[in-house]
Amino acid sequence: MIEHAIFAISTAFAQEVEVSELGVTTDVSLLALFLEASITVQLVMIGLLLASVWSWAIIVDKWFLYARTKRQLDRFEKVFWSGQSLEELYRSLADRTPTGMGALFVSAMREWKRSHERGARSPIGLQTRLDKALDVSLAREIERLERRLMFLATVGSAAPFVGLFGTVIGIMTSFQAIAGSKSTSLAVVAPGIAEALFATALGLLAAIPATIFYNKFSSDVSKINLRLEGFADEFSAILSRQIDEKNKPAE
Repeated sequence: MIEHAIFAISTAFAQEVEVSELGVTTDVSLLALFLEASITVQLVMIGLLLASVWSWAIIVDKWFLYARTKRQLDRFEKVFWSGQSLEELYRSLADRTPTGMGALFVSAMREWKRSHERGARSPIGLQTRLDKALDVSLAREIERLERRLMFLATVGSAAPFVGLFGTVIGIMTSFQAIAGSKSTSLAVVAPGIAEALFATALGLLAAIPATIFYNKFSSDVSKINLRLEGFADEFSAILSRQIDEKNKPAE
């Protein structure tokens, strides 16, 4: 019994000493970790937070943009293949600023009408100009859809290393505290370690969503690009047949 009592007293004393070494007044909240960090780590944390916020802004914007683009493609294809004349469809879209397939259609029809108004005689030259108009319009649409996606790729690849840089600085701070106090107690090393882990967490917080959604959006752009290329080829074939009919010699 006496041995058990002595063991309990010594254990309680050791816990009391450990608590006194840790310092019950030490604030290890996220805000305190940020405020007590070195200026270098603070800059790293601020940069990662800003990158994370901007990444989420891009993610939300692209999510709605691609969903809206897919709906527009479906609606245009339904109208285009409904049997409505190309002239009527062109007049309904010419005064607007169409996107997607509408932009390809308007650019090709504009070149078609401009060439006929100027009395184009070479069917090969007309077909070449129509294909060029479709290619340029397609490139513009893909560029519009891919805008700012590179930022997500950059954040996804660079943010973990930026966070690791903050981690290294935090560990160095812990070693400096050990050297200054000549003590390896948890109260000495805890702030630096927590600061280092906080920087690592912020780097992952910015990198993981950016990488996931960059891959998803890249896949969405590829699918939209395939649909646009397919429409451009089909519409080019339709215009090519009309060119052949117009240049067919009268029997």
